[in-house]
Amino acid sequence: MFKFVLVSALVAATSAANPRIPQLDGRIVGGESVNIEDYPYQLSLLYYGSHICGASIISEKFAVTAAHCTDGSSAQDLSVRAGSSIKGSGGVVVQVKRILQNPQYDQWNIDFDMSLLELEQPLPLGSGIKTVPLPEFLEAVPEGSQAVCSGWGALQEGGSSPSQLQAVKVNIVSKEDCQEAYAGTPVTDRMICAAVPGGGKDACQGDSGGPLVVDGKLVGVVSWGMGCARPDYPGVYSSVPEMRDFINENTGL
Repeated sequence: MFKFVLVSALVAATSAANPRIPQLDGRIVGGESVNIEDYPYQLSLLYYGSHICGASIISEKFAVTAAHCTDGSSAQDLSVRAGSSIKGSGGVVVQVKRILQNPQYDQWNIDFDMSLLELEQPLPLGSGIKTVPLPEFLEAVPEGSQAVCSGWGALQEGGSSPSQLQAVKVNIVSKEDCQEAYAGTPVTDRMICAAVPGGGKDACQGDSGGPLVVDGKLVGVVSWGMGCARPDYPGVYSSVPEMRDFINENTGL
């Protein structure tokens, strides 16, 4: 399911009727409380002032999130909060000027699940507000690499969300193992998977759109999975290296 706090009635109804459709569900499970100064690229994406997703700072004027977080919204609906460890308070809030949703986004199999957010004003970069480096186009992310995911999503499947920013360490799973886990649901080239043996650590509802970072680079965007932190189902993220050309074409980065 989506790692998202607002799921449209259409997607929810269709998913219930066809359990093979990916489910969006985003929150941090099995992590720990952290401070924004250690994850200064982390943003809270706000819908009319309320947290719905995560996002990542890629320049003073641009952020990246998941397309399922922006689908159906207009720029005037959205803003971002930067520089705060606490959901809903502190830091600075900047209005979104323009949503650049990947035109190839497919809501049925959650492919090309990436949107860029152009901001009305540049973010005031500092100790708690920094950009995250991007990988090269098609840069390899080796299986087994340690990754870190952060956000304000629920602490367990179906559970409540914390006020304090959370982070969890997981490992990159091979495309083959991830596809085997999800059987008939396609894990495409635009997806990258991560988990730990036996489960227990993952993103969850409210973490959607947030960062997956390996060696200091943004390699993934929280996208979907079956439940949260289940032993046999890795978390699935949108692959930044695979969609690096989309970022470059729209931001010049």
